[in-house]
Amino acid sequence: MSNKRPYDFFVTGTDTEIGKTFSSSALLQALAQRGTSSVGMKPIASGAELRDGVWHNEDVDSLIAASSVKTDTALVCPYLMQTPAAPHIVAKQENVDISLPHILASYQQLTHAAEAVIVEGVGGFCVPLNDTVDTADLAQQLDLPVILVVGLRLGCINHALLTAQAIRARGLRLAAWIANTVDQDMLYLAENIAAIQQRIGAPLLGQIPRLSGNPTDNMKTAATYLNLNILK
Repeated sequence: MSNKRPYDFFVTGTDTEIGKTFSSSALLQALAQRGTSSVGMKPIASGAELRDGVWHNEDVDSLIAASSVKTDTALVCPYLMQTPAAPHIVAKQENVDISLPHILASYQQLTHAAEAVIVEGVGGFCVPLNDTVDTADLAQQLDLPVILVVGLRLGCINHALLTAQAIRARGLRLAAWIANTVDQDMLYLAENIAAIQQRIGAPLLGQIPRLSGNPTDNMKTAATYLNLNILK
């Protein structure tokens, strides 16, 4: 379905809680810093809190803050569910029917608003969305090149290579990967990055260190570690 826009990407990760949203936000900031209008999208988010009568999800809010184009939140996140758990379980409990055509239509509307749309998946690459489709099906339907966020911690080499294999098995192009430091005390961190780089068959977009400070500053700082030139 993709019209092969040069800066539209699907961002997935080796697991949950490994920095997909942070990396996606940094990517949006990096695009904006080079003058490319950008908007983030998280089609499915589970885990929300009510603030001033409006349901908010931390990941969705981060993507909105990082986007240079502001648009309808319902397009950014077509499916926002309340319970922080696996989406297929929460969707059933909250009577939500996750429809890939609806997500694809929302993505298409976002392409009219910005030069770049960064679509962040949920959890890892093969997370179920309902009884019949998973996140890999969504990525396949979007037909966007994939950026893989690898959380640097023990076990990351295996997770990275298996996920890269799964991405290619769906006929998708692994455009690049991001090394995001989850465990700053990880032994042989540089050696792990080198081992992945030698085997994964995709360029390293950047290595993001563990940052301390407020989220907005961290996001802007993280953007400086990404080399967008390799995406051309």
